[in-house]
Amino acid sequence: MYKCAVILAAGEGKRMKSDKPKVLHKVCGKEMVNHVIDTMRAADLEEVNVIVGKGAEEVKAETESRKVSYSLQDKQLGTGHAVMCTKDFLQGKKGVVAVFTGDAPLIREETVRKLINFQEEGNYSAVILTSIVDNPKGYGRVIREGNSVGRIVEDKDCSSEEAKVNEINAGMYAFDIENLLESLDKLTNNNAQGEYYLTDVIGILKQEGKAVGALVIDFEETLGVNSRVELSQAERIMRERINNKHMNNGVTIIDPLNTYIDSDVEIEKDVLIYPGNVLQGKTVIKSGVVLYPNNRIENSIIGEGTVVQSSVILESTIGENTTVGPYAYIRPESHIGSNVRIGDFVEIKKSTIGDKTKVSHLTYIGDAEVGSNCNFGCGTVVVNYDGRKKYKTKIGDNVFIGCNTNLVAPVELKDNSYTAAGSTITEEVPEGSLAIARAKQINKEGWVKRRNSNK
Repeated sequence: MYKCAVILAAGEGKRMKSDKPKVLHKVCGKEMVNHVIDTMRAADLEEVNVIVGKGAEEVKAETESRKVSYSLQDKQLGTGHAVMCTKDFLQGKKGVVAVFTGDAPLIREETVRKLINFQEEGNYSAVILTSIVDNPKGYGRVIREGNSVGRIVEDKDCSSEEAKVNEINAGMYAFDIENLLESLDKLTNNNAQGEYYLTDVIGILKQEGKAVGALVIDFEETLGVNSRVELSQAERIMRERINNKHMNNGVTIIDPLNTYIDSDVEIEKDVLIYPGNVLQGKTVIKSGVVLYPNNRIENSIIGEGTVVQSSVILESTIGENTTVGPYAYIRPESHIGSNVRIGDFVEIKKSTIGDKTKVSHLTYIGDAEVGSNCNFGCGTVVVNYDGRKKYKTKIGDNVFIGCNTNLVAPVELKDNSYTAAGSTITEEVPEGSLAIARAKQINKEGWVKRRNSNK
């Protein structure tokens, strides 16, 4: 059976008080609409069509990598009108279309699968996702006729008996495509708001004697985001899900309430994560890693057995059994080898550091290729920028760099070379050589006494 999805993402989101389209606000590092798209893909829906309106170009820019199609709702005339805008996408198709909203990122893959299977097995023209709540005020009530749906009554239109019903409409559906298209042609906007409501399609189908089903799901999954407060609530719920998933897969998270892991982060078993860690983007944490408190790691790979503490690592790779920090800054496009020591207040920028190299403290390395088994003395600076251009520094294997050395790029230090402490190196250092580039010390005896006598 052909299966596709339509995602409503055209709303203005005025309560967000933002210039950004509502559906592009992020939950656990990913735009809300992309959470929904990815869930549809995970549930094996063949095509996804996104209805855009307010901020259409921005929404397209953030979603086009997911290979979706688009329908334009140029005027905000209700949910029914939004789905009417997908006629070109749906025309000529036979099967089922799932209709979800781009501001409800908590829907689960298994729920989408269950919805599609429920619609197919029950041969329903439509299936509504519903929830049972203690306080249904403000929600449309689902009035059942046996196991089927009789009608949906908006809160303001409920009789005293209908108001007691605690099964509510979640605003998410699965429709037989042909039945949906026929019903959309019959929708009217004869209401106080002058809008076309998707819920009216249910009434049209019932009037025609078609079966409409309802599938009850956890209310938490249906939560939509309309304000910054609700955005934070969705963030909390999803963060708890993510952390629980990793813990169930063998990761130790000491304080889940203070650990922030984006939805696309991958973590292998036997990783230990202390509080205050922020893991972002498509970061991969390999087995046996220890993340001490207060690290930020984004779009990076951390190798097995590595220890990181109180550091920032961005768009870089770290090898196995390496230590980073405290207070190290690994900037994008850096590649740190295995058994390396990157110590406190060390900054690495767009550089490669070979295995077993030690950069223990107070050092800047930028635009450099560093070999294996090197040692950087405290206070080393790679001087890579002359004010207009940046240049590369090359350092071979087994190089020892004395404290407070300046390496003025472009420059190369060959294998097994040394630099004396306090040197400013501007020329190539041959293999096996010691480079000394500093002024000769001069002691001026009696200078302090003469200075003081002149005051």
